[in-house]
Amino acid sequence: MLAEQQTEEQITKTVLKGLTLKELKDFFTVADEKRFRGEQVFHWLYGHMVENFDDMANVPKYLRRKLNAYCEIMTLSNLTSEMSPRTGTKKYIFQTQDNHKVEAVVIPDPKRTTLCISTQVGCPLDCQFCATGLMGYKRNLSPGEIFDQYLLAAKDYNPRSEITNIVYMGMGEPLLNFTNTLKSLQIFAEDKTKGISLRKITVSTAGIAPKIIELADSGLRVKIALSLHSCFEETRSKLMPINKKYSLTDNLEAVRYYAKQTGTRITFEYILLKDINDRQDDLNALIRLCKSLPCKLNVIPYNSIHHMNPKGFAAELRPTTKIKLDEFVNKLRENEVTVTVRYTQGEDIAAACGQLAYKLENPDDLL
Repeated sequence: MLAEQQTEEQITKTVLKGLTLKELKDFFTVADEKRFRGEQVFHWLYGHMVENFDDMANVPKYLRRKLNAYCEIMTLSNLTSEMSPRTGTKKYIFQTQDNHKVEAVVIPDPKRTTLCISTQVGCPLDCQFCATGLMGYKRNLSPGEIFDQYLLAAKDYNPRSEITNIVYMGMGEPLLNFTNTLKSLQIFAEDKTKGISLRKITVSTAGIAPKIIELADSGLRVKIALSLHSCFEETRSKLMPINKKYSLTDNLEAVRYYAKQTGTRITFEYILLKDINDRQDDLNALIRLCKSLPCKLNVIPYNSIHHMNPKGFAAELRPTTKIKLDEFVNKLRENEVTVTVRYTQGEDIAAACGQLAYKLENPDDLL
């Protein structure tokens, strides 16, 4: 892999970003280097978050020269960003090496600063309330591309506030990119990785029941959030077509297993939609569900996706009124359901929940 006899024209550089600690140790062993070099490089990549090999001070110069010639680090570049003047929410558009674009958002809060990251370019699920689904699906992101969203956002936003939490809740379905999502979590789980522990990371899913169980069995005690949005199969299938393949019944069984296996509390995400999931029957069903397992509920006001020109059912969606939302939440609390209302942040820059999508001036261009 580091053979010096290769000519420059023959070289296909190996991307080291995204390799786990074991994989980096194996890489250097195969390259006839000491195995501990993998641990050193891991620390520089994910602990110090360097962007070039020359900054790896305790790696010998001869090895840094080889790494510069035959390997590379960064997977993304910071294409552009925009900050909400109202809330301080900052949306980033990152570009991959093959010219795809993905979005991530930093959301400030008095108690924490959360980074919302993407796991796919676009999304194949077509949830009717989500702009990303209207993009269509291009490809999965690599573990390095997932991590570099954190690196680039943390370095840019840090003068304002240090990122304390991460949610896998941006573009794409993390559990449909399971292998790469898992590897990125394994990287964050290492002591040598900077700043973020698994206790501060939440993986959000639309509901891929077999993968929820697989994640529970992985040994990684990461938090999980299920995009619920209705307690009724028919309504949920209309809002989220993936429910036809992985039913709510199957997903609830999976998250019960997850809670038991990991000892963590499940988060349910619930976007309130006028006359669709804000009725008395919806409220009663939600109370029954939340009392049946250790969980908390995030109620989210619906954020418009008009910037993507939705058609059909998606174009008909409207937010529940503020008065009705407050009544709904108060009744949940009266029934001892733990509820947080995730009020909109970043809607003015299309960075709020459900709004992430890179809209092209020329639809024929690659995203």
